[in-house]
Amino acid sequence: MRLAVKLASAAAAALLAASCSTAPPPPRPREDHTVTVPPNAGVYKVGQPYQIDNVWYYPREQPDYDETGIASWYGPTFYGRPTANGETYDGNQLTAAHKTLPMPVNVRVTNLDNGKSLVVRVNDRGPYARGRIIDLSKRAAELLDVVQTGTARVRVTYLARADLNGAPPPPETPPLIANALPAAPSGKVDTVALGVVPGATVAAPTRTASLPAPAPIPAQMFADRQPTGQVTRVPVPPETRLYVQLGAFSKLDNAKVLLGKVGGDLRISTLQRGGQTLYRVRSAPLASVQDADAALARITGAGANDAHIVVDQ
Repeated sequence: MRLAVKLASAAAAALLAASCSTAPPPPRPREDHTVTVPPNAGVYKVGQPYQIDNVWYYPREQPDYDETGIASWYGPTFYGRPTANGETYDGNQLTAAHKTLPMPVNVRVTNLDNGKSLVVRVNDRGPYARGRIIDLSKRAAELLDVVQTGTARVRVTYLARADLNGAPPPPETPPLIANALPAAPSGKVDTVALGVVPGATVAAPTRTASLPAPAPIPAQMFADRQPTGQVTRVPVPPETRLYVQLGAFSKLDNAKVLLGKVGGDLRISTLQRGGQTLYRVRSAPLASVQDADAALARITGAGANDAHIVVDQ
């Protein structure tokens, strides 16, 4: 009897050993294929002069920036790509691209066709289509009703430096950034058109005084300087017109010199500002963005490299 029990135990042990030798290995833990996106690592920068499509641009501090022109918007092609100051572009955020403003800064963009106004964060460079002053993210364009039309007549007004990586903006420009470009002359300066350099053009510098504001922005509009997504209504003229403007001068003779060099269907118009008369060299009123684009192409082709589209009454 004991022998039978021993034999049965030996057989059971043999079967257990056999089953253990053929059992499948335990499953391997699943690999984690998720991608961890690093947080924005943006920096405050003004930037060095740069060239795009044979046109030079000169970034600089512009706390008094207030310009009218044509806005466009950019979409999914750029999603997830780094912006010019090291942040990550997200079309659902209230951001924008500008050719020469520091980054990041907050600006107010007002649609002059419907009075809708929104604060956005400038953190990228562009647009490089001539005749456009700002490129909006898709979300910003949606809130301002720009998506359907593709472009809009807008006013862009500098508000303040934007927060940086969740921290307050730097209180002042670091010396290395401030000294990257020569300081602007502090005295009163008239501008004249330079001769065209073969094979090169220069983007028009911003001349705040040459761009009449279509309507004053109420003081309370500057209280909210962060892109909260709140769309407000700003008084705008019932009708605006597009012009191609070549320059503005405090002396009539300088305006006449530019007019004589370029010729064509241009005229000199005056603007009273701060007790001063400005003489603007510009086209006749243009009915549409397409007409303005065509006029800008003709005028820059004639050698007026500083020409740009403005919105005025």
